Amino acid sequence: MKKITPAELAQQYEHIAAVCRINDAKLTRPGCFIRTFGCQQNEADSERYAGLAESMGYEIVDAPEKASLILINTCAVREHAEMRAMSITGQFKHLKAANPDLIIGMCGCMVSQEHRLNQIKGGFPYIDFLLGAGMMHRLPELVHSRMNKDKRSFLLDEPEGCLAEGLPVRRESDIKAWVSIMYGCNNFCTYCVVPHVRGRERSRARADILAEVKELIADGCREITLLGQNVNSYGKDLGSEYDFADLVSEICELDGDFILRFMTSHPKDASQKLIDAMASHEKCARQFHLPLQSGSARVLTAMNRRYTPESYLSTVEALRAAMPDIAISSDIIVGFPGETDEEFAETLAMLERVRFDMVYSFIYSPRALTPAASMDGQISAEVKSARMNALLNCQNAISLERNLAAVGSVQRVLLEGASKSDESMLTGRADSNKLVHIPRAGADALVGRFVDVRITRAETFALFGELAD
Repeated sequence: MKKITPAELAQQYEHIAAVCRINDAKLTRPGCFIRTFGCQQNEADSERYAGLAESMGYEIVDAPEKASLILINTCAVREHAEMRAMSITGQFKHLKAANPDLIIGMCGCMVSQEHRLNQIKGGFPYIDFLLGAGMMHRLPELVHSRMNKDKRSFLLDEPEGCLAEGLPVRRESDIKAWVSIMYGCNNFCTYCVVPHVRGRERSRARADILAEVKELIADGCREITLLGQNVNSYGKDLGSEYDFADLVSEICELDGDFILRFMTSHPKDASQKLIDAMASHEKCARQFHLPLQSGSARVLTAMNRRYTPESYLSTVEALRAAMPDIAISSDIIVGFPGETDEEFAETLAMLERVRFDMVYSFIYSPRALTPAASMDGQISAEVKSARMNALLNCQNAISLERNLAAVGSVQRVLLEGASKSDESMLTGRADSNKLVHIPRAGADALVGRFVDVRITRAETFALFGELAD
């Protein structure tokens, strides 16, 4: 891992100052529009891009037509996300034609793939620069370069990966915050492109994480979510016995009224030590996201997941033994190459046995650079779609059953604001991370606070209630 030095960051701040001088000379403050695709890590990265843009004198705007700088933060996990990013980027061509000074950059995981890099170089001449996910600290340099009419830049990640501390951040919420504790992945699941586009695992220093968390708590943040491709691997590259369970405990022992969440945990590394740490701290949410991917032992081996259905069930049992009220969610892939009807049925059987509160399901999507893309037994779109529908029907019934069991209970809920679908309701998240809606009338002043809500009604994807006495 290459840790970015203070001297290297100082160079970027020189570019920031230069861009600021250019922007300050304009009659109106220029805008920056950021479009984000993909996971929570990408959302956290976009908050850093936004912080860098503001430091360069840009105002973050809500429409590309208002922007002098457009950043597209891309995802490579599934084909659909890549196609959407390419399509939307194509729509910006006319903006560039109308305003040649508009700067357009593509960032993130997708651009770190050689075939996409070549496609954008040749087919998208109006894209000014490409910036790998691990090189975000060099955004000011690339923006300044294009302002000076220099050539297009294609700056991808260092082979060993980079880690930069001290970048400005513009958080989307005052109530909730993402905190990345590590980057990259060493697992090389055969379907997953992440290790190829985000590099090897590299953990942030404990002191840097704690300093960021303490600042968030002091600023009134009420929900902190620790992020990593596999948070359970935190610290293994630092040469210390201090691990993720220790980090969870240390954060939960900090003063302040907040709840701690984290994702994502790899089942092979979900230790009893971590489970015990969660159970012993009330500030740690009673929620665990534990991706299963498949209920078939053979498919799990083909995926290089390095656990079995039996060991997965043991982890679930340990979680529920330590925290009977815990909500468990999971990821499932349907249609992995070679998956038979019988093996898919094993996945449905695992859903019935575990009884997840929520499942995020995905149709297998071949990814360049991954072994699964060239495996025999690629499954037709029709079969994958039928299996997806069967899985959704199975899990939706289980999710509704789990939610109905909450009716009559009192749940601690962090109110986040007005519901996007019904402005007469306020919405928030329970300790379980489930959506909870309450009537808005007279309750606006409670936004940003924890409140007790008595659940009166349940649907498949949300709970409804009223403020408890």
